[in-house]
Amino acid sequence: MTDPQARTARNDNAASIRALRPSDSFAELTALLHRGYARLAGMGLNYTAVDQSEDTTRRRAQKGTCLVAESDGRIVGTISFHGKDESSEATWFRRDDVVVLEQFAVEPGLQGRGIGMALMDAAEEAARASGAAYAVGDTAMPATHLIAMYAARGYEQVDTVTWPGKKYRSVVLAKRLA
Repeated sequence: MTDPQARTARNDNAASIRALRPSDSFAELTALLHRGYARLAGMGLNYTAVDQSEDTTRRRAQKGTCLVAESDGRIVGTISFHGKDESSEATWFRRDDVVVLEQFAVEPGLQGRGIGMALMDAAEEAARASGAAYAVGDTAMPATHLIAMYAARGYEQVDTVTWPGKKYRSVVLAKRLA
């Protein structure tokens, strides 16, 4: 995957998008994920990022590439992505031609200002540069606001899956990158 270093995002906060650095705090990244997923937790959805440990954040971020949005010296958004996951419950995640998106979050008070879209742009750009034909991800069926956000970016519903231990069914979404 290409390394989208210090790319300026188009958003109201002039956040820059960069790869996670070894000096970045996984404790802070985990806290950001918890805040970013709090609305979903309030809906009764037990996404992994709702309460995941710092070790889980580290493992998921290091599985591939983790990008962060930084503003005024602090991390205000993140997205991680990696190649196929052969052990996944979701058929689309096991394909050779995909990049799987996960643990995507933006600081709640900064949502709706373009930071998340800049993170998605950077992840999709890196996926395209790596030769992936599709970017894929998933979200809970009851999170209709997220399904609508992905649809507005060109993602289509291609499957459903119930992840082990989850209280809901998820929609698998894919976007052709060609």
